[in-house]
Amino acid sequence: MIDTHDLFHLLHQRVRFVTKEFNQQLSAHGLYHSQWAIMYCLERFGPMTQTAIWKYLNVEAPTVTRTITRMENNDWVIRRQGGDKRERVVELTDRAKKKYEQVNQAVYQYEQETISRLTPEEVDQFYRILQKLGPEGGEG
Repeated sequence: MIDTHDLFHLLHQRVRFVTKEFNQQLSAHGLYHSQWAIMYCLERFGPMTQTAIWKYLNVEAPTVTRTITRMENNDWVIRRQGGDKRERVVELTDRAKKKYEQVNQAVYQYEQETISRLTPEEVDQFYRILQKLGPEGGEG
């Protein structure tokens, strides 16, 4: 039986490795993985409040705010006034929408290269296992 400390240590090590490699791929587009996560989220769900973004991504609010500020300064997103004075709605800029497919293709290629060591059955099993480790209901 594998020790849980060893299992989680390996999981953290692999996540850091994949994140580092992913950042190298995204650097050609002027992005980091945290920015891509927000872009992907906005492309998938449309304009969202900052609160909805950090809750969906399971990231602390100040971290998301800093990342969105960087993205806004680099013309990837814009923030608009939401339903009340404190609420901000984030959406992709026209520039980001135009570049999304190019970035998405690079991401997809990286993902395919990374996952290619697994059989289709292992990919399915890996997905199901990751869902079990997350919050109730699967996604998130």
